[in-house]
Amino acid sequence: MKLVRIGLIALAALAATEPTTMTIGRLQYDGGGDWYGNPSSLPNLLAAIRQRTALPVESRERVITLHGPDLWEYPYLYMTGHGNVRFTDEEVITLRRYLENGGFLHADDNYGMDSSFRREMARVFPDKPLVDVPLDHPVYHVVYEFPRGIPKIHEHDGKPAQGLGIFINGRLVVYYSYQADLGDGWEDPDVHKDPPEKHEAALRMGINLFTCAVTSVR
Repeated sequence: MKLVRIGLIALAALAATEPTTMTIGRLQYDGGGDWYGNPSSLPNLLAAIRQRTALPVESRERVITLHGPDLWEYPYLYMTGHGNVRFTDEEVITLRRYLENGGFLHADDNYGMDSSFRREMARVFPDKPLVDVPLDHPVYHVVYEFPRGIPKIHEHDGKPAQGLGIFINGRLVVYYSYQADLGDGWEDPDVHKDPPEKHEAALRMGINLFTCAVTSVR
């Protein structure tokens, strides 16, 4: 599936005619950060999307690089890690073009990539700083209601969780979950011993994010 955004009304028809046509692209990046972290997180999120929505998704994510031709087949790109993120000059150009042409990036700080991610996004969009995503944005309401914004799953520095974003012509193209750690919440419950309500909140927020990425509501 090429980068297209589909309306919610068309989801049932899409599910019937094109089963298992979408999945999450896990971004492999250079710099030393563990882009592969939380191995059970995305399969669990995809299972929840498949069970709770009409979106036709696969059971596993695909590993994607910014220099691979298959990047353009994935409307939802996910990146995480504890360490350094580094894009080449060519990757900076490619990521900007991907986002300007319908792509969506969800960056999930797994405690440690914050400074390098902000540095690299300033290279991708020097004219568009990260800003708070307003609480009335569909990402907090499209399937599940989050009137207070992104849920906080892990403590990290004890700071409040933030949902930060970059918009192009009013369209949310980057969502940065900071001090929240959704990916840990998506993992198998016995990995981090999170209480069920935290696991559920993380999955619900992930479903909202994916739905926004592949539909016309963002």
